[in-house]
Amino acid sequence: MRSAGIRTLVTALALFTLAVAAPEVAADTVAAEAEIEVADSSGEPSEGFEIQGPNDPWEGFNRKIFWFNDKLDIYLLRPVAIGWDFVLPDLVQTGIRNIFQNVRFPIIFLNDLLQAKPVQAGQDLGRFVVNTTVGIGGLWDPAKRIGLRGNNEDFGQTLGYWGVPPGPYLVLPILGASNPRDTVGLAADAATMVHPYFLAWYVSMAITTTNLINTRARYIEEIDENRASALDFYAFQRNAYMALRENLVNDYQPTADPQDDLYYFEDEEESDPAAGEAGEAPAEGETGEDPGIGGEANADG
Repeated sequence: MRSAGIRTLVTALALFTLAVAAPEVAADTVAAEAEIEVADSSGEPSEGFEIQGPNDPWEGFNRKIFWFNDKLDIYLLRPVAIGWDFVLPDLVQTGIRNIFQNVRFPIIFLNDLLQAKPVQAGQDLGRFVVNTTVGIGGLWDPAKRIGLRGNNEDFGQTLGYWGVPPGPYLVLPILGASNPRDTVGLAADAATMVHPYFLAWYVSMAITTTNLINTRARYIEEIDENRASALDFYAFQRNAYMALRENLVNDYQPTADPQDDLYYFEDEEESDPAAGEAGEAPAEGETGEDPGIGGEANADG
């Protein structure tokens, strides 16, 4: 009994760490997945977010922990992620991400039910069945191609759905951005995962580490840009995390789904050089040229 209890505790801590492990991953990568522009370079919330002001009475403590976490990322996690990104092609990294998203099904499905969302629960159940079978254990995401798009739910959101306030912003050592409500939620999510109960603790730890490194590797450039451009990286991360969690609780839906597939690829639009000859003449005042600033803008991560 004692060994089983220790194993469960260690596994829970490992999965708890995974949920918000790297301080930069906690805010930047989630925002990048949702294609939400979480803040501008000044560290203030972008237009569209409804954060009235940072609830950060523990800022002095938080900044000290943030400094430690940031150095841990710079000198340990980021170099490992760079090596991972160099060795593994993007398709392989996407496949790994898809598998871990599929493994999160118990957390998402349970919180669908706890939030009284039966239609969404059925959708996530269908995704899991399709991706586990046709998608070979979640390696591919064929469910999205038939209209079964994924949802993002966790116990912290469930508490918020039923009116539990987030409380003050909190930076945890190693674990990163959080708040009292989400900290409780992360512990519940860790207990909801199924595979740790069937695997040795060191196997679960290896799985946790793989997911963390793979996630960090997918957003090297985005996080570097955010760190370099933000006047106050702590404020940037705080505002990003608080705004993102608020919108997740309120079921904010981005206008576009940025999730890329491993197997299915969207056809890129190609300009037809003959289109200008056979097409209509531009209207008065139009030049036919892109009125933009001359380049694509990458979404902040």
